[in-house]
Amino acid sequence: MKPKKIVIDFENSIGPWLGSTIKLLEYHLQEKFNTHGLDLTKEQMIVLKRLHDQDGLSQNELAFLILRNKSSLTRLLANMENKDYVIRKQCTEDKRINHVYLTSFGKEIFEKSKPAIKEMMEIMEHNISNEEKEQTIQTLKKIQHNFNSDLQSL
Repeated sequence: MKPKKIVIDFENSIGPWLGSTIKLLEYHLQEKFNTHGLDLTKEQMIVLKRLHDQDGLSQNELAFLILRNKSSLTRLLANMENKDYVIRKQCTEDKRINHVYLTSFGKEIFEKSKPAIKEMMEIMEHNISNEEKEQTIQTLKKIQHNFNSDLQSL
């Protein structure tokens, strides 16, 4: 007996549209950073933003909050340390724990990135009403909830 053929309507599914939109966003954000003379990637920006909000997180906390595995975060932080954006300090109570802090240069880069991000958001939200924006955000929150619920059931 032949297995039943699975048909997926990619054109009318959220996943492919979301994926291609994210790729476009990442490409144009990098272009904006480059145009503004910033030696910065999206991943580095995410770390800068998180530490700007809550400086001194442990590497494990940071990995959890930005949804990265520990080894890829370690590489990312090493690169950011080389650029003098962040500094890692070993915890005095537990030598296995490193806390991550923004340097003054990292804070400066974060502030300099804001115009590029604002331009990116303006492009992204052009011709989109507040109602459409709110609906899109609610839909994305539902998708995130669906994934989080699925993870909790494991």
